[in-house]
Amino acid sequence: QVQLVESGGGLVQAGGSLRLSCAASGLSFSSCVMGWFRQAHGKEREFVAAISRGGASTTYGDSVKGRFTIFRDNAKNTVYLQMNVLKAEDTAVYYCAAAWTSSHNTQDYGYWGQGTRVTVSS
Repeated sequence: QVQLVESGGGLVQAGGSLRLSCAASGLSFSSCVMGWFRQAHGKEREFVAAISRGGASTTYGDSVKGRFTIFRDNAKNTVYLQMNVLKAEDTAVYYCAAAWTSSHNTQDYGYWGQGTRVTVSS
């Protein structure tokens, strides 16, 4: 069965850093585009970052450019999101997801993790 399991969320002070991990199983990880999305309470799910199959190409949502970095280790079937200079508005549940094509659209991602909560305090 396909499983995506996020970890690394927690409480952090504004200006701090946090690294999220997403471990995948039950799929051909290196064949999938991987993405990170987030959803704040009462808000729509928002695109954060995506990375190509081999990891050579990355894209980011405007709100996180210059602060967040997505990277992957295909040997470990894991994708990461390094979050720096965190702001209160980054507070959300963060989800990793797998897609068969490059996309910023939630509808193009067929598999989703359960999410990990990130809270940034000021």
